[in-house]
Amino acid sequence: MEENSKKSRNYDIPDLALECIMAYINDSYDRSSISMVCRKWYEIDSITRKHVTINFCYTINPYRLSQRFPRLESLKLKGKPRAARFNLIPGNWGGYLDPWIREISKSFNCLKSLHLRRMIVYDADLQVLVGSHSQLLQVLRLDMCSGFSTDGLKLVTRSCRCLRTLVFEDSTVEEKDGEWLHELALNNTVLETLNFYSTDIGKISTQDLEMIARNCKSLISVKIGDSEILDLAGFFQAAKKLEEFGGGNFGEDPDKYSVISFPRTLRSVAISYMGKDELPIFFPFASQLKKLDLLYVLFDTEDHCQLIQRCPNLEVLETRNLIGDQGLELLSQNCKRLKKLRIELGADDEQDVEDGQGVVTHRGLSALAQGCVELEHLTVYVSDITNEPLELMGMHWKNLCDFRLILHDRGRMMTELPLDNGIRALLKGCPKLTRLSLYLCTGGMSDLGLGYIGQYGHNVRSFMLGNVGQSDAGLLEFAKGCPKLQKLEMRCGYFSERAVSLATTRLPSLRLIWWQGYKTSGRPSDLLTMVRPFWNIEYSPPRQDVVTDEEGQVVRDEEGQETVIKHPPQLLAYYSLAGERTDYPDTVIPINPSSG
Repeated sequence: MEENSKKSRNYDIPDLALECIMAYINDSYDRSSISMVCRKWYEIDSITRKHVTINFCYTINPYRLSQRFPRLESLKLKGKPRAARFNLIPGNWGGYLDPWIREISKSFNCLKSLHLRRMIVYDADLQVLVGSHSQLLQVLRLDMCSGFSTDGLKLVTRSCRCLRTLVFEDSTVEEKDGEWLHELALNNTVLETLNFYSTDIGKISTQDLEMIARNCKSLISVKIGDSEILDLAGFFQAAKKLEEFGGGNFGEDPDKYSVISFPRTLRSVAISYMGKDELPIFFPFASQLKKLDLLYVLFDTEDHCQLIQRCPNLEVLETRNLIGDQGLELLSQNCKRLKKLRIELGADDEQDVEDGQGVVTHRGLSALAQGCVELEHLTVYVSDITNEPLELMGMHWKNLCDFRLILHDRGRMMTELPLDNGIRALLKGCPKLTRLSLYLCTGGMSDLGLGYIGQYGHNVRSFMLGNVGQSDAGLLEFAKGCPKLQKLEMRCGYFSERAVSLATTRLPSLRLIWWQGYKTSGRPSDLLTMVRPFWNIEYSPPRQDVVTDEEGQVVRDEEGQETVIKHPPQLLAYYSLAGERTDYPDTVIPINPSSG
């Protein structure tokens, strides 16, 4: 028996077999666990790892990453914290690509795909990338990035002829001309995805789009700016395999659009500024749609209902709360395959909404919970809420992995608060939930509810919490659980600096915490409680910005006073193997033991 056990322990898997096995393991958490088994497995993981995601660009030195994974083919790199999306972080805060692009050009010789998110990317950075990877680069994604212009894009499209994916959706781009698209049309025959949706890009030629569609036989996804739909007739005719289209606008008489013929292969649509008069254009192929983006359409609740009832195969829907409870009820009856639903804020004033239309409440969410049982992702702004829909979600949504609830109260009374029992039921009933965001109003969650999150959030890796809890006791109770929590973002003023510091030390897997609006004590020693090896702490004191208009002129109120936006203090702390960063702006103060 002992001899057999010894043979089992000494059994040696050939390196080639291990490499073949690891090629099928893509999950980063599984890969990290495998690499810790022994030295050999660590080394094989090193040479076989093809993709890495760096969730915060300051957590590791670029050189160290290149040494750890020398054969990377795909890299996703995130810069500024997610709060930057909501203008809560100054534009010059950091997240510069420069140190990374220098290492990429020198050491990442196998890199084919580069995905950047919330980073500052200059034309010079793109020039360096083109100089080293023009023959290799197949995928370039610049999500919510800034700093570059169409001149930088032209360098990419002129030289990177193997490019299959070019995306810079929702990025801030300085537009000089449309030559970048013309170069793409002239030099590329393998493009599959082109996306500059939600940008100010407008100086393009629809003839170049048509040329791309003719030359690139594998083109399946195109999302553009606000070009007139009528000018795209030739493009639609040439794009024989197009499955996804986004952008365009309807600025002409509705009768003129009858000449537009969309490709039969279309499965995903995102149209801007479309009203009810143009709605019938989509009826003929609505039944084949799997994804629908209605964030920028001019629909009311009834328009939503007309379209939704014709989309039985819908899997992804993005819209605004103008869909209303009535729309959600229809969605629950008609769209049984729905997997992802995103409902952003729409109507600015509920007084403009008649008969309760245009608002989402517990009524619509309860119907959704019982009707769309395959849902995996939900982001929703609600105007009223009770515990019941949350309890129903916990009962029916066994595949839910991402849940984001924003309570937009607009000063009205809520039907039932706090939501402690509903959140407990949600966490207990949804074992796959790894991301939870709750932005509530005062009284939305008590200390007891925070304790429930800690107790039942076993698998949650990312929390975004706003206006939750009541006191330091609730936060410390929360910190007793959440064993897998890696990222925590909080916005509220209920907790002291000392409680925040203690909480971070008690969360064993925490890698990043961003906090705005806590109670400052004025004693650096309270924040120093969280100091530990490889842990960077950055403090941003309260500040106020003067509001300016598009021409740079100061905006003044009725009394002639400057309009200012006040920002409460912020705290960012994160695990890093790169040491303290050196590109701090004046608004950031690094904290270390010598500060005390």
